[in-house]
Amino acid sequence: MTLLRHVNWSLALNLVSDLFDDAAIARVERQIDEWLGRIRTNYTNIESIDRAEGDEIRWFVRMRGEEKDFTTIWLTLGQRTLRYETYVMPAPEQNAEFLYETLLRRNEKLVGAHFSIGIEDAIFLRGELVLTALTEKELDRAIGTLYSVVEQLFWNLLEIGFAKAAAMRTQRGSTRTTGRSGKPLGGSSVSN
Repeated sequence: MTLLRHVNWSLALNLVSDLFDDAAIARVERQIDEWLGRIRTNYTNIESIDRAEGDEIRWFVRMRGEEKDFTTIWLTLGQRTLRYETYVMPAPEQNAEFLYETLLRRNEKLVGAHFSIGIEDAIFLRGELVLTALTEKELDRAIGTLYSVVEQLFWNLLEIGFAKAAAMRTQRGSTRTTGRSGKPLGGSSVSN
């Protein structure tokens, strides 16, 4: 029994990601600033990239959408991970059980992100990367995944959770599967 506990503890220590010190965090922070600057120049739908004030190291990437007017992605740098998340919609007024089932089933198909229930039971899309795996390509993928999933599912989720969403969608002229350009919505990191 003692050997088994020792082996499990050793395994657990190997599974924990590296803890970055203040100097390493500062280097990662500068690198993320540079990467976000390059990402912003590559995508015309990025409205702004801002930094939060306070103790947390946090960025806000605000993107114009075709289905949802704006999607803001929050990036929070910790000592082990970069957390990324976006607000999808408020808590449903109806069909909550079906909506949550839909989100859980969609989680099975997502790579690098998952739906969750947050403050005031609102729906969020979140993910996390260990800092040792963080690259410009991975940051771009994380931002792209959150944006494309919200664009792909926004109105369908609203229609499940809110009676008046279908009428709002019709008034707005939104489509289910194509954007204004006629191209399918969603990115390569999202399974349909």
